[in-house]
Amino acid sequence: MMTDKLTRGVHHIGLTVPDLLDRLGIEANIRAPRDLVMIGGPVERERGFVLHTDDYHGEHSIEVGRGLALTATRDILEALAQANGQPRRAVLALGYAGWGAGQLENEIKENVWLTCDADEQLIFDADYAGKWSRALGKLGVDPERLSFAAGRA
Repeated sequence: MMTDKLTRGVHHIGLTVPDLLDRLGIEANIRAPRDLVMIGGPVERERGFVLHTDDYHGEHSIEVGRGLALTATRDILEALAQANGQPRRAVLALGYAGWGAGQLENEIKENVWLTCDADEQLIFDADYAGKWSRALGKLGVDPERLSFAAGRA
């Protein structure tokens, strides 16, 4: 049975990438990443997405940022299982969160979201508990000074 784990706002399912590959019948090389499988969102939690460095170029990979790509097909899982051909760094998530057309862009314009420049260390390292604080730090925001109360001035 898979159980969801919450680590300071970051969800993972308590399963490693090799465990998932094994469940899918994909034989993993000893060099397969040992990372945890993350929860990408509440929609289609049986569907996987791999955010990875762009040194892996699958037929269905989509460039999503400088040095980053996203692949949601079995070929990326087979690449992760092999010693050669896998991306240098990757994170696997099951499920996604969705927005309507233009909704996320509008929420960002309305300052509903805090955004910072992505960097490889922040995206791919295993310090799940510290990512939120480090991302805020990139913006010069001290998490201890944040208020969770809403209001209008």
